[in-house]
This record gives sequence, structure tokens and C-alpha cells, in this order.
Amino acid sequence: MVLGLTFLALLAAAGLRAAPSVLMAPLQMAFGWSRSTVSAAAAVGILLYGLMGPFAAALMQTFGVKRVLTAGLSLMAASTFASLFMTQAWQYILTWGVVSGVGSGAVASVLGAAVVNRWFARRQGLMMGILTASTSTGSLVFLPLMARLSEVGGWRPVALMVSLSLAALVPATLLIMRERPEDLGLARFGEPADRPSPMPPAPRRLFLAFEVLGAASKVPLFWLLFASFFVCGLTTNGLVGTHLIAYCGDHGIPPVRAAGLLSLMGLLDLVGTTGSGWLTDRYDARRLLFVYYGLRGLSLAVLPFIGFGGVSLTAFAVFYGLDWIATVPPTVRLANARFGERDGPIVFGWIFTGHQAGAATAAIGAGVIRQATGTYGPAFTSAGLAAVAIALVILAWPREAARAAPAPPSE
Repeated sequence: MVLGLTFLALLAAAGLRAAPSVLMAPLQMAFGWSRSTVSAAAAVGILLYGLMGPFAAALMQTFGVKRVLTAGLSLMAASTFASLFMTQAWQYILTWGVVSGVGSGAVASVLGAAVVNRWFARRQGLMMGILTASTSTGSLVFLPLMARLSEVGGWRPVALMVSLSLAALVPATLLIMRERPEDLGLARFGEPADRPSPMPPAPRRLFLAFEVLGAASKVPLFWLLFASFFVCGLTTNGLVGTHLIAYCGDHGIPPVRAAGLLSLMGLLDLVGTTGSGWLTDRYDARRLLFVYYGLRGLSLAVLPFIGFGGVSLTAFAVFYGLDWIATVPPTVRLANARFGERDGPIVFGWIFTGHQAGAATAAIGAGVIRQATGTYGPAFTSAGLAAVAIALVILAWPREAARAAPAPPSE
């Protein structure tokens, strides 16, 4: 039940973060705002979504998962509802960028890492893969409906739907969520019921997130993961998640069809990321990351040159979709292995800020490139080349990273 509730919370937060890609054209039509202005709000939200990660993980250690999750859901629901009354661009940036960015940062991948570490002693990679896949499932569930609503009623029905979906999860969180299995007299999954070995409690200190960062920043592996996750964000939600619908629109593809393409990617990523979690429990996480970044980079680099016909776009969706966010389970595994299960979610939160910094760079950068050149092609090609480059760096990682990878589990 805790895993299912966490999945739904991450799914709803993913729907909120995916909404700006659908709102871009309707907001331009309704208010006359430029594409770069609308992209700026998406960039602010993406950046804060990542920046809040380590603080949310530290707050979960100090005040509990339930309180932080409830606060995050409430903030997102309130901010998107308040946007229904906006009339100026700064109000859009405030509601969908600043406030919802802070709220969604409490319901990000760090939430999944915290829940998995607290409730599972075995199969952590698989469980992290399932929870990570909820972000792609969010696109699968919400994007076609949001695109249809925007075609019929403009941007307001989209904002209302997102707000109500988030608000509905607040009472469910208050009723279902528990902090640890010990609260119910249970052991973590994979531990003997009569000999549970809970993680040592984290110190309740105000600056815990910064203390963990200070220790992690002295370890080269942290910066390697941070850099790779910057490229991960650069090549996923900041670029494809925010601009693919508009890119398809430049080639005469209507929003509903383009949203269906993202939904297909989300469906395939549900399979790919869950499979990545299963592989992470068994193989060297460093080598998995090399494969994932390399394949993703190649698919993005060639997209502007393959045309936007039905066959070529479907082939891209399949190839890219299986690899969309498959990088999360091996990255979490390396963070846990090197920094421990207690501090691992906080360290991953800091690594995730790199992801969202890359995503914000792509969100605003691609909009600027499109406005300056009239095409998204250079943005997609350069992002793809960056992913190929980081894949080669990963292949040359020091032995320290290789030693962090787990051995195959015993059955």
C-alpha cells in the first residue's frame, strides 16, 4: 500500500511537470506571451523541482515522509488552482514555476529513494525502477487527456484537472502512509521477521542536507554522478518533455497526436525503467549507464535528420522511450552503495539537482534556439551529442565507481 501510494503521488507530480508542454500553445494564444516566456516558467519549475530534492530528503529524515509528502501535494494543488485566476506572465511563473516547483520537489525521485530504502532490504533496484517509471506513466495517463482538454477548452481545464488530481491524494496520504515497516510490526522486505535490521535514524539537524553535501562533495563519484545526471535532465524532461509537442507542431503534427507520441514513450519507459531496476539488482550499474546514455544520445542526435513521418517518429518513440529515464535505478544504486542507505537519498537529492539544472537549461535553451533559428533541430542534435560524450566519460570512470556496483543477488 505504501509503494502504491508513492507511485500515485509521483505519477500526479509527473502530470503537473508535463503540463507546460501542453499549455505552451494555448497560453500563447490566450495571452500573447512569447514561447521563451512560457518556457521560462517551465524552466523555473524544473529547476526548483530538482533543487528541493536534497532538502526534501533531509526533511523526510527529520519530520517524516507523511508530513513532507502531504505538504508537497497541498502546495502543488493550491498553486495550480490559483493559476486559474492569472492574467500576467509573472503570475504564471509564480504558480507553475516557483510554488509548484517547490511542492513537486517534495514529491520527486528522492521520495522513491527514501521509501525504497525504508521498506525494502532486497530488490531495491526493481522497486526503484517501478517508482521511477511512475513519471513516464504520468505522461501516459495525463498527456492525451490534457491535450484534448486544451483543444476543446484552452488552458484552464488542464490547470483545473491537475489541481483536483493532486488534491485528491492529500487525504489518501493522511490515511495510508506510514513512516517505516516497524510502525506496523513488520520487517523490511527481504529481512527475517524476527530479526529486523532497521537503518540507524538520521540526526535531527537543521542543516543536515548541507552536512551530507559537504561530505559527499569530497568524493569524486558524487561529481561524476552529478555531471551525468545534468546530461540526463538535458536530454529528457527539459527537452523532449517540454518541447517535443511544439517541435511536432512545427512539422504540422497536431497536439493530440504529438501527445500520443509522448504517451507511447511513457508506456515504453514503464517497461524500460522497470527492466532497468531489475538489471540494476544483477549487473554493474556503471556499464548500464554507459549503454543508456549512449543509446539515448544517438536517438536524439539523428531525430532532426530522419523526418517527421509516421514510421520515423514511431521508431524514434520506441528507441527513445525504452531508455527515457532508465538511468535512475543504477544511479540510486551507486549512491546507496557509496554513501549508505541512510544518507543515500539525500546524496541522490543533490545529484538530482544536477538533473533538473540540465533540464532547466534545455527548457529555456531550446526555446531560445527555436526563437532565434526558427527550428528545434540544433537543440536536439547538441543534446544528443552531449549524451554520447557523457557515455564515453562513464566508460572511463575510475575503479571506485566499479566497486560501488552490486554483485548479483543470491536466490
